Amino acid sequence: MTSDMKVDNVTAVLKVIAILEGLDAVGESSLADLSQRAVMSKSTAYRFLQTLKNLGYVTQNPESEKYRLTMKVFVLGSSALGNVDLIKTADPAMASLSKLTREAVHLGTLDTSTAEVVYVHKYNSHFNLCMHTRIGDRSPAYTNSIGKALLAHLPQNQLDTLLQNIKLEPRTEKTVTSEQVLKKELSSIAKSELSEDLEEMDEGVCCFATPIFDHNGKAIAALSMSIPSIRYHQEITNEYKKILIEAGRNISENLGYAKK
Repeated sequence: MTSDMKVDNVTAVLKVIAILEGLDAVGESSLADLSQRAVMSKSTAYRFLQTLKNLGYVTQNPESEKYRLTMKVFVLGSSALGNVDLIKTADPAMASLSKLTREAVHLGTLDTSTAEVVYVHKYNSHFNLCMHTRIGDRSPAYTNSIGKALLAHLPQNQLDTLLQNIKLEPRTEKTVTSEQVLKKELSSIAKSELSEDLEEMDEGVCCFATPIFDHNGKAIAALSMSIPSIRYHQEITNEYKKILIEAGRNISENLGYAKK
C-alpha cells in the first residue's frame, strides 16, 4: 500500500468518526447541518452516511430526511465497555425504581483513564423538573454521586494516582475542589453503601448512589437516583435511599457478588 493510500484511508476513518460524533452530539441532524458540524462537503458527508446506513449504524427519518444513530452503535459501544450483562442485569431493578419513585434513575461506570463517569443506562424522570442526561454522556467523577461511589472503592494507590492527574474544578458553587476534603468524604463513603451529590454537578439537582459489585468484589458500576433539590429534602427521599441500596445489593448478587 502506498503512502498516499494510507493517508486516504486515515482521512476516511476520521471523516466517519466526525459524522458519528456529530450525530451523537445533536441526536438527529439534516445533511446540511451535519456536513457543517463535521467540516466536510455535503457530497462527502452523504457518501459516508449512505455507507453507514447500509451497515446499520445510521437511519434516516423518511419524513424529515434527518439522520440519527441506531441502537447498533450503542450495542457496539456497550460491548466494548463490557456492560451488556451489567445493563441486562440492572434493567429490571431500574425499571422498578423508576415506576415506584417516578424520578430519574441512572447506571454509570468509571473511566479511570479520564476520571469520568460514563452513563450507560437510564430511566427518565416522569417530572418536568429533572436532571437531563443521555446514555454515553460523561461527567467528572468527583462531582457526582455515581463517581464518588466508584472512587471510594478504588484501591488507595489507584485513587491517589488518579487524583494527581486531574484538576478539581468547580461545576457549581458546591462542588468539592479540595483533594483533602474529597478524600475524607470518599473514606466515609467506602464504609457505607451510599454517596451523595448535593447540587455539586448541576445547580438545583441532588443525587444519591450505591455501588454495584461483580463476582470478584470489584465495584464496576453505581446505581443512582436524581431528584431536584426542592423535592430532595423530604422524608420520602430517605425511603428512596433504602430502596436504592437494596436494588444495588440485588444487582450485585445477580452478578455473582457474595458479601463477606
